[in-house]
Amino acid sequence: MANIKSAKKRVLVNQKKADRNQMIKSAVKTEIKKVRAAIEAGNKDDAAKALLSATAAIDKAESKGIFKKNTASRKVSRLALAVNKMA
Repeated sequence: MANIKSAKKRVLVNQKKADRNQMIKSAVKTEIKKVRAAIEAGNKDDAAKALLSATAAIDKAESKGIFKKNTASRKVSRLALAVNKMA
């Protein structure tokens, strides 16, 4: 670990931010899994509801800088396409 006080603080702050980012990414993955599970089960209503919550989680992660704009858009697009194909 660093000897300089400001460097020690940077290490702690960076760790805190990395933990926060990991927590948000994990929550997004969980929401995506819920959508995929509903699609596998063939339940369109549950899939649509899960898609809304997954989209919100992905957009929130994008606004916090966890995902880039195109990455978030791609994830939402692919989920929406999968749900729409159920019909």
